[in-house]
Amino acid sequence: MLSDRLFLEQQARACGFSSIRIATAEIPPDAERYEAWLEAGYHGDMGYLENTSELRLDARKFLAGARSVVVLGMDYGQPSPPDPGGLTGKVACYAWGRDYHNLILQRLRRLRKSLEEAWPGLRARGSVDLLPVYERAWAKAAGLGWIGKNCCAILPSEGSTFFIATLMLDRELPADGPMADHCGRCRRCLDACPTGAFLGPGSLDARRCISYLTIEHHGAIPLELRPQMGRWLFGCDVCQEVCPHVRLGKKKLEEDFFPRHAFLPLGAILEASDAALLDCFEGSPIRRACPERLRRNACVVLGNIGDRRAVPLLEQAARSASPLVQEHAIWALERCL
Repeated sequence: MLSDRLFLEQQARACGFSSIRIATAEIPPDAERYEAWLEAGYHGDMGYLENTSELRLDARKFLAGARSVVVLGMDYGQPSPPDPGGLTGKVACYAWGRDYHNLILQRLRRLRKSLEEAWPGLRARGSVDLLPVYERAWAKAAGLGWIGKNCCAILPSEGSTFFIATLMLDRELPADGPMADHCGRCRRCLDACPTGAFLGPGSLDARRCISYLTIEHHGAIPLELRPQMGRWLFGCDVCQEVCPHVRLGKKKLEEDFFPRHAFLPLGAILEASDAALLDCFEGSPIRRACPERLRRNACVVLGNIGDRRAVPLLEQAARSASPLVQEHAIWALERCL
């Protein structure tokens, strides 16, 4: 007869999760730091983080009677395909393939069902960054890595290229403890950040982060940050790429994560209709940026590339019906002429 812990691990691995740890469903130790981060306004336009902070910081409010938080990891890291160069923009690795939410939520439902069948009366609730759960805090509490200076959960010799999911249970399971910090004196991620988004080790001003600027931020990108964005069209991997713990290609990945959109043609982004862009990125995390913001980002990348071949594209974008796209196209034109 398998113990509860061994049975859980067996079922989780059968569902494709590569890492499994458990935390006690208490308010995580990072709660005060998180609230101070919100109070300082470092979350920018992400008002949903503030509006749901109470739920994020107490598993028992997310699932009444919660006693354990199962924290699960699923790898997505892989070497980059060849860079085509030219008038193309870069996409963060996690968004190369299909939308991870769909796959992981399916696996969570399968895991929950197997546990409910084995443990009659069990109440459980799963999440993968769509619901108000502070996944990173639970990963730290359960020892699914430590929180690095780049604010990512990191596993020794594996890195941070894994998705985090949680499954709250109203059943008490043996809890794991936090993992020791292995960053040491290394500060490669802090020094490499193109926009200087880190306030210090483990502290990020999202308003300067390229991932935030290209995905979550709805307005104009600050002038002083645009040149630092380089060719990043959607997201950014710099602070993970320089981390000495990251080891890509070590594990077999889900086919859903194989690269479909690692590099994108910027001309096609600017010339396609909203409907065409939404169709192109059906089932992709890239849809989160919406067509208008993708065009805004494409203009910035073209301005950073500075190739005169982009002038006709930018001139057309400067006549866009969107004032947001117009502004960024005019800025980019000045850099290409």
